[in-house]
Amino acid sequence: MPERSYATKRFKLAFEKGAPFYALLNLRFFLVLSFSKLDYIYANDLDTLPAAFLASKIKRKPLLYDSHELFTEVPELVNRPQIQKFWRTIEKWLLPNLKEMITVNESIAKIFNDQYKINTNVVRNVPQKRETLNALSRIELGLEAHQKMLIIQGSGLNVQRGIEEAVMAMAQIDNAILFLVGDGDVIPNVKKLVAQNALQDKVRFVSRLPYQELMRYTAAADLGLALDKPLSLNYQLALPNKVFDYIQGQTPILASPLIEIKQLIEKYDCGEILETVSPECIAKSINQLFDNPDRLAQLKKNCVTAAQRENWDMDQETLKQVIRRVFV
Repeated sequence: MPERSYATKRFKLAFEKGAPFYALLNLRFFLVLSFSKLDYIYANDLDTLPAAFLASKIKRKPLLYDSHELFTEVPELVNRPQIQKFWRTIEKWLLPNLKEMITVNESIAKIFNDQYKINTNVVRNVPQKRETLNALSRIELGLEAHQKMLIIQGSGLNVQRGIEEAVMAMAQIDNAILFLVGDGDVIPNVKKLVAQNALQDKVRFVSRLPYQELMRYTAAADLGLALDKPLSLNYQLALPNKVFDYIQGQTPILASPLIEIKQLIEKYDCGEILETVSPECIAKSINQLFDNPDRLAQLKKNCVTAAQRENWDMDQETLKQVIRRVFV
């Protein structure tokens, strides 16, 4: 974990997935909270809320709940109705008892407001404003002067994020390299896909990096891809961190037609929206942009404008106001 301005504690648990993991995680959370001196409790996502809620009642301390996604609609639960029902029951029990909460975008906030009549504030996962980009050079990246750079970045390069389709699209794109920067469950399969289709010269893998180093790659890219598929309600309403990272890196965006991403891109005209996530559609859109340097330059210019507004300066004020109301 990178350096933080506050102390952190990490748990080593006997289980790493499934019901035993979540049960043991909440038990450990509850025990630590119960026997610690504390003033406030801040719970991140539904899988930490049971322990946090119980501890807040026993110790009579204020609790703030921060939902980073629509937890009960994640793909891992949508196809497992009994487990999904369990987490929905937890949510129905606990959320009506909260003073207020925060979440990551307006679409998800409206769902919580409508379902539970709880005051839900929007605090997005936006990065701090970057005054200098410090982008990697073409030489540092090992690129020829004429080659364009595409990037898909993030700590969760997982299935159903359009990564396989982006890789296959590279067969139809000349003079460009796709950088996959980060780790996730899709990477082993994508490496096989690259080898099977002889795309080693068009796709490069970079392991997970500290954030500042990651942003040097992002700022160097000619186009950032955000290709998450709308396979569940949670994905349909997603607003991934990488979209804001691309904006701060002044990197135009090519994105799937998800509701919140589409609204953001259209607001600033800082990218293009795909009709569908397929290799053919991805390749066509990328080739059109690279064949139109004036359009690409305008998108980059619009990213500069968006970066001045879509950053942590504004959202942190919202968070401070909520904390004052809940914790004071």
